[in-house]
Amino acid sequence: MAQVPQTFFDALAVRTWCGLALRALGRAREEIDAINVYPVADGDTGTNLYLTAESAAAAVEAVFEAHDAHGSGKPALADAARAMAHGALIGARGNSGTILAQLLRGMAQVLAADGETTHTDGEGLRLALRQAADSARQAVAHPVEGTVLTVASAAADAAGGADGDCGTVARAAYDGARAALAATPGQLAVLERAGVVDAGGRGLVAVLGALVETFTGEVPRAVPVMSDREYARVAGGTGTTSPAGSAEVLAAGPDECADAPGSGGPAFEVIYLLEADDTAVARLRQRLDGLGDSLVVVGGDGLWNVHVHVDDAGAAVEAGVEAGRPYRIRITHFGLGDVHTTGAERPPREPAQRAVVAVVPGEGLAGLYAEAGATTVLARPGEPPASGELVEAVRRAHAREVVLLPNDADLRHTAAAAAEQARTEGIRVALIPTRSAVQGIAALAVHEPERRFDEDVVQMTSAAGATRYAEVTVAERQSWTMAGICQAGDVLGLIDGDVAVIGSDVAVTAEAVLDRMLSAGGELVTLVLGDEAPETVADHLEARVRESYLAVDTVVYRGGRQGAVLLIGVE
Repeated sequence: MAQVPQTFFDALAVRTWCGLALRALGRAREEIDAINVYPVADGDTGTNLYLTAESAAAAVEAVFEAHDAHGSGKPALADAARAMAHGALIGARGNSGTILAQLLRGMAQVLAADGETTHTDGEGLRLALRQAADSARQAVAHPVEGTVLTVASAAADAAGGADGDCGTVARAAYDGARAALAATPGQLAVLERAGVVDAGGRGLVAVLGALVETFTGEVPRAVPVMSDREYARVAGGTGTTSPAGSAEVLAAGPDECADAPGSGGPAFEVIYLLEADDTAVARLRQRLDGLGDSLVVVGGDGLWNVHVHVDDAGAAVEAGVEAGRPYRIRITHFGLGDVHTTGAERPPREPAQRAVVAVVPGEGLAGLYAEAGATTVLARPGEPPASGELVEAVRRAHAREVVLLPNDADLRHTAAAAAEQARTEGIRVALIPTRSAVQGIAALAVHEPERRFDEDVVQMTSAAGATRYAEVTVAERQSWTMAGICQAGDVLGLIDGDVAVIGSDVAVTAEAVLDRMLSAGGELVTLVLGDEAPETVADHLEARVRESYLAVDTVVYRGGRQGAVLLIGVE
């Protein structure tokens, strides 16, 4: 269906652009992954860009939904632009995703400069594209030409010379970026040897193509992914592909990346969000620059996304601890003898027969699940994972059969979408609708990989369904509940998702919740303590169970920063 063009850059245009960019990156993801040879030939640039854009789009949708819920109409341009930038920042993946996040942040700095403005015109878009390119270049420790930075600068230069409305400026930026992308193989030797254009730049062109569609309603023409030399070679008799190419002929061969920057380089990719002030981040940049390469630090206003390739992953994380509070830490080992460390093609790994993928609310539970053999996705309070993140985890599990545990009632639809996507890729996925991490623990406890898949899923589903779940948390605001009106600061006890107890003390409220749950019987109580839980609450509840409920066992786990003060399971 044709896109209805937007006249000005307002909040609705931001929303439309994010949606179209996500769709464009979804279509191009595999193609972009296939041409990913710089800075590391690990074939994930398209996926990382898609996940970053998905996080940005979700944040913008949340702003619109909040305004709809309060009946306040359409959000301001500043609100939508800031949400886009923040969503991209917290969801940024990999080198390319981190740079895309900074590009969007640079645009938001201009679009949100006047918080009362409802829209901007072609001139505002020109300024936003210029700020985006400049801020992204500043965020990279050692900028390299022939990359997405070159493409972004070319787009800003072309937009700067355009005179007209947003559609005219967007089309000029797209054409400038497209021309710069075609020239990247002549600027970076690794691209020329592989016969491809820069993968990150190709992704940016897709995003700018979505910007053109937003303001004109027209989809720009296709983008070549091969260098002119490679296209001439393929067209001359070794293949029959068109300039758009097919993924099968684009990936670099075993010898084509041997001398690429980064070959023989660091073995780990380290990414984390960081709460820190500007002075501390300046010191962090210097520290990390001495530890490794591919350093990109983006963000501002106290929140940053840090990306670096290092040999000592622990030192990179410790540097973040010294600078502020790092979280959402992701460490990826490129692997001994892979394309990063030797320039050789990574040998194919035989898929496992079965794996479990679980969403968990805290680092402690992530460790517990991982020890049990599960692949985990960490969900921060207020930051639920997107479907693309769950699909990525399913792929990372590298199994023919996957059991997916969302561990949150609100993630049911997200998990279902991820399962459906994974099935299209030939993976057999069973979604068990666990509504709490304690139900996931019960399911994982009876998991037997040697059992027939259907039987295993039935047993895990039965164990999860037989586990009642509760949580103890602190109210953030006054509200109506099933148990009456609560005030900000009250301690709430929720059983199976509904508020059942309102109190003022964590231990007393938790005891009341536990008594209600055990009144219907039970054999095992699981307690998962959050960082905010009082030190004595576990001992208090264990004693209560021991004294009042014969033949009921209790196990205690540390959940870390899990949002709830306490999670309780009874089975």
